[in-house]
Amino acid sequence: MSIMQKPTSPPNRLSIGMYVLRTVLGLLFRRPLIGVRAIPVLADGRLVLVRSRRGGWVLPGGLMDLGEKFTTSLEREVLEECGMTVQRFGRLSGIYSDPLRDPRFHCICIVMEVFVEGEPGPRDIYEIEEAAFFRRDALPPDLAADCREHLEHYFAGRLIVD
Repeated sequence: MSIMQKPTSPPNRLSIGMYVLRTVLGLLFRRPLIGVRAIPVLADGRLVLVRSRRGGWVLPGGLMDLGEKFTTSLEREVLEECGMTVQRFGRLSGIYSDPLRDPRFHCICIVMEVFVEGEPGPRDIYEIEEAAFFRRDALPPDLAADCREHLEHYFAGRLIVD
């Protein structure tokens, strides 16, 4: 068929569907996802961490939902994973974008201090085993590596943008 010739038959629904699926998946998975991570602080200065079912203690967080504001996402993640409510937002601590940070996918993680109240009790029992309070000088030894780094930057008062 020459360049100027039209196809003899229109594409079938299956080929159109596969084209649309490939295009949508390509758009979804070739772009970084946006994640949020909270540094929940109680009035007495203790931090709230959650024990992940995947292992180790982490800062509460997750992926933003489509159409969700950043602050709404932080509030939702703190409530789901800690069972606590955000009273006010503190300072931005970091924006982490290294594509090798998470082996599952490329995610831009935005970390922010939030001031919380309530008793810890995760609502997302499939992902989180427990939530607990920790003093800054008594963090658990099995704190996940990226969370340890986020807290080190936070304690140093540094805003990290990588």
